[in-house]
Amino acid sequence: MRKKSKAIITCAITGSIHTPSMSPYLPVTPDEIATQAVDAAKAGASILHLHARNPETGKPEASPDVYNAFLPRIKQACDAIINITTGGGQGMSIDDRIAAAEKFSPEMTSLNMGTMNFGLFPMLNRYSDFKHEWERQHLELSKDFIFRNTFGDIEKILERLGKGHGVRFEFECYDVGHLYTLAHFLDRKLVTPPLFVQTIFGILGGIGPDPQNVMVMRETAERLFGDQYHWSVLAAGRFQLPFCTMAATMGANVRVGLEDNLYISKGKLAESNAALVAKIRHILEELSIDVANAEEARAMLGTKGADRVGF
Repeated sequence: MRKKSKAIITCAITGSIHTPSMSPYLPVTPDEIATQAVDAAKAGASILHLHARNPETGKPEASPDVYNAFLPRIKQACDAIINITTGGGQGMSIDDRIAAAEKFSPEMTSLNMGTMNFGLFPMLNRYSDFKHEWERQHLELSKDFIFRNTFGDIEKILERLGKGHGVRFEFECYDVGHLYTLAHFLDRKLVTPPLFVQTIFGILGGIGPDPQNVMVMRETAERLFGDQYHWSVLAAGRFQLPFCTMAATMGANVRVGLEDNLYISKGKLAESNAALVAKIRHILEELSIDVANAEEARAMLGTKGADRVGF
């Protein structure tokens, strides 16, 4: 892992996991997404990871037109690195998933490193009433949902976004095998260091939220990538802040946000993404870990710069 003096905070603003009925604070409309993203940047996030949603129903959306309603606003109001998802949501093709990134040529996108089961259906045990019918279906259908990220899919994204647009990637690794897949692409020189490796804990279908697994993923990444990567950690739900704190003490960057976790503390909903960013920033600073600003994050990750995006 590359030596660094400061920690990058990524904030994942809305995602495609949680549904509007789960929290009134989950941003859905372009105005809500833009406002919360800018506030998260002001609170200390140097990377903003963005999904789009249908403004009326809150359902995950891939249309570049919806992205266009908030991307320029965010860029004009803050200097954070904008990271557009290529994970998308259920039922989206690979072309759907990368359409917005191809149109807007951001500094960074996510890139999932393996096909996997992605089970959201246990949340049906916690929520019974939904504002929109799609929400229940979204959770139920995850029992048979295969989150597709084949070697061919990954090659396509690397070619079309990496070579085509100079995009840097947040390599999302949900299990140990995903690290080896990334190493395969590094060996083939299809990815270029420094790699930004996001290790993910607590998604049903991926590696579990056991503290020991943080060390497993870190030690594996160390063997495979040495000084060619920057390590970041995210964890689902109640594991978000404890896992980020633990990993930060080992040199990790961190990701928080309402995409991954709806709560600021036990039983209390987070009222904004900025609140989660402010909390992890306070924790980092109490641990004497300095937080990187956007320009420092750009230098660490080698992004092309905000002046070369297409929005």
